Amino acid sequence: MNDPAPIRPSKLIAIAGPTGSGKSDLALSVAHHFGGEIVNCDSVQIYRYFDIGSAKTTADERQGIPHHLIDVLDPDQVFTAGDFARIGRRILQEITERGRLPVITGGTGFYLRALIDGLAPGPQRDEALRTRLAAREDRRQGSVHRLLRRFDPRTAARIHPNDLPKAIRALEICIVSRQPAAEIFAQGRDRLEGFTALKIGLFPERDALYRRLEARLEKMFENGIIGETQSILDRGFPADAKPFESIGYKQALQVIRGELSVSQAIYHARMETRRYARRQMTWFRREADLEIFNGFGDDPGIRAAVLERVREFTAG
Repeated sequence: MNDPAPIRPSKLIAIAGPTGSGKSDLALSVAHHFGGEIVNCDSVQIYRYFDIGSAKTTADERQGIPHHLIDVLDPDQVFTAGDFARIGRRILQEITERGRLPVITGGTGFYLRALIDGLAPGPQRDEALRTRLAAREDRRQGSVHRLLRRFDPRTAARIHPNDLPKAIRALEICIVSRQPAAEIFAQGRDRLEGFTALKIGLFPERDALYRRLEARLEKMFENGIIGETQSILDRGFPADAKPFESIGYKQALQVIRGELSVSQAIYHARMETRRYARRQMTWFRREADLEIFNGFGDDPGIRAAVLERVREFTAG
């Protein structure tokens, strides 16, 4: 009796890169040419009402292509990388069952890694502990990262001192599990099964990227990010809701509070955006099996090259 033929894994496309690199435009092209559906991998676009500052595509710009994990949460709801992996994997399966191609795009590298590579087992979030750690950081900036270095120097060395969410999570793991987070991470991850991924990385020339980001930031303020921020507050959502920590909204809040002028807000947002883009490029260059394309996703040459690569991948 012949053995059954092995089940071929489903295909998925992931398009990564720094903010402003044209990921959304390229994802739409890929989805249009190959019968795809787009899965958002941006931690701000998940939230309702945060449209201007997250560069969320409008309904018209989506060209009728289904988009998933956009506008699915209220601003005060907690959503983790583990939540993204759990829900995202279900969505990937549903897309392939419809005979469509999943196209993941967004700049939140940790979400993408959690979805494809999985997360190491770890304790549940302890909100009371996290609140105490955040209060400690408010009293003395840098204290959380210094405490993490004491408990787990290996993990601390991989986390930027200014990346408070990751530092708090790592320290939370150390305290709750009573062992270094590095030892938890070493236990292995629950990788995505049943799929093979083509990961595309967009890396435009840095000065060109900065010019585009500066123009986009100015347009965000011209298009009303301050008014949008006020409207979200008027809906009753607190100013300490997670998406308000993102660039643009944080500065808009400061304008509303009278702490910054509009020109000062744009200046600070510009500096933070540059730093954020650099961190994203560093993160994605370390991503395993990422195929790098040195340009913007809306550049015709880059788009043609990526479409050809996706054609080869999906035909294989």
